[in-house]
Parts: sequence; structure tokens; C-alpha cells
Amino acid sequence: MIRFANIEFIYALWLIPLFGFLYWFLQKKQNKILEKFAATKLHNVLIPLKSKLKSPFKFGVYLLALTMLLIALANPQIGTKIEDVKQIGIEVYILLDVSKSMQAEDIKPSRLEKAKYEISKLIQRLQGDKIGLVVFAGQAYIQFPLTTDYSAANLFLNSVDVNSVPQQGTNIGAALELALKSFNYKDETKKAIITITDGEDHEGDIDAAIDEANSKDVALYTIGFGSEAGVPIPVYNESGAAVGFKKDNEGNIVLTKLDETVLKNIAEKGNGKYYRGSNTEDELEHIYNDLAKIEQSEYGSKRVTEYEDRFYYFLLPAILLLIAEFFISSNKSKWFDRFEKLRGQGL
Repeated sequence: MIRFANIEFIYALWLIPLFGFLYWFLQKKQNKILEKFAATKLHNVLIPLKSKLKSPFKFGVYLLALTMLLIALANPQIGTKIEDVKQIGIEVYILLDVSKSMQAEDIKPSRLEKAKYEISKLIQRLQGDKIGLVVFAGQAYIQFPLTTDYSAANLFLNSVDVNSVPQQGTNIGAALELALKSFNYKDETKKAIITITDGEDHEGDIDAAIDEANSKDVALYTIGFGSEAGVPIPVYNESGAAVGFKKDNEGNIVLTKLDETVLKNIAEKGNGKYYRGSNTEDELEHIYNDLAKIEQSEYGSKRVTEYEDRFYYFLLPAILLLIAEFFISSNKSKWFDRFEKLRGQGL
């Protein structure tokens, strides 16, 4: 099995015939100018050392070297063996609160940004585990399903903000139910859900979701971001600049407080743990360490082909051809002169 690691250089090979055509066109134009300047019979007198074959020969060598160099840059690879690799790990859904209250800055730079930072760090540490993300406020949506494509997961995570869910609120119950429905229970992998929220104004039937999680052996962890004293919620304009704080209908500044009661209840009844968010600690790292103690299960296998680079088969000849082209003179030589005479006699 052959493949190219950098296929874009193969697409560049179409430049080779273009260069050949340009060379032919310029040579033809040059010959016409020379014919206007002097009769053909005088060419050997005016430019006695010029070889008619060496110039196109040198250019042909250059084009061949360029072709081989492009192939070398594409890095052809040969598959040496195919083997089945078992995939083991656990499945984790992270439920991220994206309500307006998560913009509060009692956790720096904000509750939401700190949570996204911790999730990103967790994704970078994962090896074989499946991770998914549910964003929620008044409703819940899957930002990305369970996956081991950590690069794509980080990409989708970066796009999350308080506008990801249009309906405001903190419907933890809906987020739990959505995550529980999204697991594949045919796989015997250990499963866990991590809820990150300030817990304020919770909605939905949380107890029913906890009971369902227990029946399906899904561990529930919670992280509470915020302070119990309460802080104002910044309001930003379209350019991202702070223009004040959120106010109620009477013009009073709204304070958002961390509600730990519901989060502790979820973790306690859901066979998990509750962690209090802070500016300095990485709560998700603590949870990951807890999850690492869970016995990992095999959830499938995939076929992996090992490839070996073969670029040097083309790079070395390309370098040698370029060196040879550099030392080939454009003037006549005995061998090329003899060949030109035979060519002129029609042999």
C-alpha cells in the first residue's frame, strides 16, 4: 500500500508540463528574433559555440530533477504491515453551562473561560478515552458527540460561548437526560458525566435523571463555579467591550451566586464527587485522576497500517541531477556535436 504524506506536492506536478511549454515557446520566440537579425547560415559564424541540443537537454535534466524533488517532498510511504489495535478506555460526557451567569468574573478570566480552559487541558491528556460535550442553558445541545478525535473536540470547544444556546436558564436535568441518551450502552465501557455550572436557577427533573444514571451505572461528577457571596454579571457590546452589568426590571444590578446544594446532591446520589471551582485548582484534573482508577474496558478495535518513508529514493537522484545540470555547459562538445551532425543528416 502506497500513500503520500504531503499530497499537495503531487498536485504541483502539473507545473512540469507548463514549464516545458513555456521553455518551448520562449525558445521558438528567440529563434524567430535571431532569424530576423541574421540568415540561418550565419548563425554558426555569429555564435559558433552554441549547441542546439545542449540547452533543451539541460532544461530536461532540470525538469526531471524538479519532478523527483516534488515527489520527494510529497514523501511517498509504503505500508509495511496491517494490524488490529484494541481500543480501551472510558466514556465521558462533559455538561457545560453556557448561561449568561457564567460570564461572571469571580473565577478569572470568567467562569466560562476557566471551564473551557480546564476542558481543553483534559482533552490534551486523554489517551484512548472517548469524550463528548453538551452545552446547556435553558435547553441542552450536543456540541460534539463521544469521540477520540481530540483535535476536532478542541476545535468545537473553542467555538462555545454564551450564545451557543439561545434560551436562557440552567436546565441541568435536560443536559443530564441528553447525555444519558447519547451513550451507547451496548459497549461495556465505564461511563461518567461531569457537570460544570454555577448551579443557579436549575430547572428540569434532576432526580429522575439521577435515577436513570444509577440504573445504567453512569457516575455523576459536578464542579461548581462561582462564589456564594454573589457577583454582578458583565454585559458586553458587539465588539466585546464591557459596557456595564446585567440589571433586573427595576434597574437593580443582578448578582449571581453559586448554588452548591443541587450539585452536591447530584454527585452524592450519582456515585461521584463534587468539586468547588477556584482560580488556582484544576478540578477536572482531579476528576480525571479519579476516573483513571476506573477499570478501563475494550470498546472496539481498529486496523492500523504502519508506513515507512521512501522520500530518499527520489531526493538523492534529484540532488545528483541538479549537480549534473550545473556542470553541463551550454557550449558545444564533441559528443553532442557528433550527435547534432547525425541528426542534421537525418540519421
